[in-house]
This record gives sequence, structure tokens and C-alpha cells, in this order.
Amino acid sequence: MEFNPSDHPRASTIFLSKSQTDVREKRKSLYINHHPPGQLRRKYSSCSTIYLDDSTVSQPNLKYTIKCVALAIYYHIKNRGVDGRLLLDIFDEKLHPLSKSEVPSDYEKHDPEQKHIYRFVRTLFSAAQLTAECAIVTLVYLERLLTYAEIDICPANWKRIVLGAILLASKVWDDQAVWNVDYCQILKDITVEDMNELERQFLELLQFNINVPSSVYAKYYFDLRSLAESNNLSFPLEPLSRDRACKLEAISRLCEDKYKDFRKLAKRRSVSAENLTVVRWSPAIIS
Repeated sequence: MEFNPSDHPRASTIFLSKSQTDVREKRKSLYINHHPPGQLRRKYSSCSTIYLDDSTVSQPNLKYTIKCVALAIYYHIKNRGVDGRLLLDIFDEKLHPLSKSEVPSDYEKHDPEQKHIYRFVRTLFSAAQLTAECAIVTLVYLERLLTYAEIDICPANWKRIVLGAILLASKVWDDQAVWNVDYCQILKDITVEDMNELERQFLELLQFNINVPSSVYAKYYFDLRSLAESNNLSFPLEPLSRDRACKLEAISRLCEDKYKDFRKLAKRRSVSAENLTVVRWSPAIIS
């Protein structure tokens, strides 16, 4: 039985598996042409200097997280299935354009570039002041939609699918949610009624399952880092300063104290008159 990656922490993310073919081809091309895959630009720690990036699972780097999410969407579009899955009307940009500019007649035949996707996502996140965590949840909802509704993301629908996922993620994740009318200020030519209908149908296709377990969120975060690493999109490294080292040490001590308290509490609960167990040690026999 295959688990849905947006629901189950052990199931492999779809975007990472879709990127593997391209990554292998890139490495093969670099090997044939004797071009090193950018190791010389990479910073390595030494005895005197430790390099760390400022992105963590609880506080991801906003700029590079958006770049990774855009790259994941790019691979979804580029390596989509060829079986001609259903194209739902609500996501069709020809039927529901995001601007007054005329949609080209062959709009569904040209895959968008990764930088084009990045600009679209970055514009929405910048204007709505959304967080990096919201970008990760956006990708979770996008893959959940593709799995639940059994559709593909393609040149004809990617903008409206991404918009719907961002709209929903911003309301579920951020404390101060962005209203649908606020997106109409960002995308000047879209109506509130269209945004409301997009949100409603997106929720129905998700079967109103907007829960994102912490284990699933962490899996998507680390898979995005793996995607960045395999595409030479490394997070910026900075030397470990004394101030940051003190902060990391304080956080480590705090976690250690919490773990000690948890162990003491667990030990106190396990030793009771009703359920008293004695651990007996037996000598190991090696034959």
C-alpha cells in the first residue's frame, strides 16, 4: 500500500522523486564534459572557522525556501505524466485569467521556467508578507491536491493551483491571515468572487483535510534542502560568530534540561505500587 506523502511522514515526497531523473542527467553531463559540479565555490569548516547557514526547520530562510519551492513546482510541471489527466475548470487560466492580458492560444504547450515560477511566488509572498513556513505548507497542500484530485500541474493551471495553495496555507499557518480581498489588491484584475470560489473548490478537493503534522512538515523541509543540494542551490553559509555560538549553547542547554525533566517524570510515573517491575540483568552468553 502506498501512502500519501502529504499525509504520511515516511512516504517520499513527489517533487523529490520527479527531480531525480534531471539530477542524474546533469551529473552525467558534468562527468562527460569534465566540469566539477561547483565544489570550488562551496565553503568548508576548519579548526578555526565553522560555517553554518541561518536556515532551520523551525525558522527557514525565506528567500531560499521560496527558491526551493519554485524549483519543486518546476519539476512537477516538467516531469508531469503523459496520460492526459483531467484539467479542472477552476484552475484553467484560459477560463479564469489572473490578468486582463490575453492568454496565448498555445499557452498550455510551453512549460514555465523556474525563474518565472519563482517571481510569481515571491511576488505573492512579498506583498502579503508571508513566512517561509507558509511556503513549505503551500507545497504540502499542492501535492495533496494533485494526489487527492488525481490531476497534474501543467502550464495551463500552475498559477491558479499555486495561488490556491498559498491562499489556504496563509490562512491555516499564519496568525494574521491574509483576506481574499487582499490578494485582489496584489492581483489587480482578479475578483473576490473568483478568489472565494477558488478557495472553496480547493478545500473540497482536499476533502477539507488541512492538517499538516509536524513530522510531514519536517520531511518536506529536509527534502527541499536535499533538492537544493542536488541542484547546486546551496543555502548561504556564514562563519559562526561568538554571539550565535552562545545562543546555540543556550538553546542546547534548554533542550537538555527539558529532556532531563521528561525522563524524571517518566521514571516517577513508571514506579508505582500497582505496576512495579524489577529489571533483572542476565549475563550474556557468547557461543
